[in-house]
Amino acid sequence: MYSTLIEHIRKFVPISDNEVQILKKYVKFNSFRKKEILLSNGQVNRSLYFVEKGCLRMFYINDKSAEQITQFALDGWWLADYFSFMDNTPSEYFIQTIEPSKVVTIDKSIFDNLLEEIPQLERYFRIIWQKNLAASQLKAKYLYDMSKEEFFFHFSASFPGFMQRVPQYMVASYLGLTPEYVSELRKRKSQ
Repeated sequence: MYSTLIEHIRKFVPISDNEVQILKKYVKFNSFRKKEILLSNGQVNRSLYFVEKGCLRMFYINDKSAEQITQFALDGWWLADYFSFMDNTPSEYFIQTIEPSKVVTIDKSIFDNLLEEIPQLERYFRIIWQKNLAASQLKAKYLYDMSKEEFFFHFSASFPGFMQRVPQYMVASYLGLTPEYVSELRKRKSQ
């Protein structure tokens, strides 16, 4: 039931079978339907979400009343509004499933206790959050350095499985493009 999470942790830090049993006391396994909201704007993000299987998105409603996707989480990825989670403040984001999803959650109220019982998880989360920060910085660089067309084709080549799984209008939102432009670029690519 937690195999993807355990495998993911073991890619970065050692964790014994005994510690796996301790971890299981702290985490919850949840099944969510497609388009289910896990976090709404104005709520405090009280959990970290790890996708065992499925796909989540994080988005906000911009000043034009359109959804702006800032992040996705596929199998083996973490997602949360970290400002809200760490500072206990209302979130400006929504987190929603894109497809039926199996998600492991760790509640804020027990997170520190988990890290005390399994100290190497502190290192694990540091590594994961560093990777998340680096990916965000790279995305920002691409947004500045590449044309919209170059950015789309680079993203498509880098994440072909993702492009097959996520609806085109969501990819467009994430990349800062219109769905019509993404459609046009896909047609060009296939010619």
